[in-house]
Amino acid sequence: MCGIAGVVYKDGKLHSVGADMTRMLHALQHRGPDSAGFAIYGGLGLDENEYLLNIEVKDKPGLLDMVKETVELVSPITSDEVIPSVENHIIYRCRITLESFSQLKPLIMDIDSLEDVIVLNGSHSFEMIKDVGSVLEIADRYDTWSKKGTHAIGHTRFSTESIVDRYHAHPFQSYIIPDITVVHNGQITNYWKIREPLERKGHIFETNNDTECIVHYVADKLASGYSLEEALEQSVRDMDGPFSYIVGTPQGVGIAKDQLGLRPGVMAENDEVFAVASEEVSLREVMDTSEVEQISPGEVRVYEI
Repeated sequence: MCGIAGVVYKDGKLHSVGADMTRMLHALQHRGPDSAGFAIYGGLGLDENEYLLNIEVKDKPGLLDMVKETVELVSPITSDEVIPSVENHIIYRCRITLESFSQLKPLIMDIDSLEDVIVLNGSHSFEMIKDVGSVLEIADRYDTWSKKGTHAIGHTRFSTESIVDRYHAHPFQSYIIPDITVVHNGQITNYWKIREPLERKGHIFETNNDTECIVHYVADKLASGYSLEEALEQSVRDMDGPFSYIVGTPQGVGIAKDQLGLRPGVMAENDEVFAVASEEVSLREVMDTSEVEQISPGEVRVYEI
């Protein structure tokens, strides 16, 4: 099943988007009990070449020090924190400064080469929070209630094809272009047909999860000069299977639905907010839903600030 949600504040100013997305996802908890995740845009306030890393580290002596040493071979750590999690792991978050975005993925690969360590994400304009457990458990663990931002996307996961852990929780991210994320409900049945051309172009896939395929596909189109709306429209033509997905970028959000309309998607907007979700019950958390629209089969919707 899975539940997906996205919200944009039209004035482009900071709002309590973390609290709003928490409520939207909690309303969709019945669609996915395994894990949940957020991509919250606009609230980090990082300098131009500064990035935030989220790293899962097994809680064993000396390993965190090895992670810090690996990071500092490339960049000094300007600030950091440790967030206790579950399953004998911690989440290590640190801010770093790079000369260019092109350094980010190689650094992540170096950190991932350490045993019992995996980088959950690296970003500049959004904060990713994803973990196993319920929406409210994760919200309390990472204090999503206090997070400010201009827009956000989120997900509650019911696993159907890959393992349940933090890394396979949504959102998924691509490093082809900065700060693009995707949350997804459904299946891409021609997964390998989509994936293989992207790999030949140099895209690096870390999982066999079809959501990762979507985010690479959309990032590739954006890098090739497509607008977000054009990229989503092309994806609907190229991808087979039952799906609806929401993409987040530094500029806004978009939703795409398969041509047969086999996965749900609704939207509503007013003068202040544009919102999309799997079900109307989620939209009610951020606005009056007297005029909810069903996303039609094969339709895409985009709102950019």
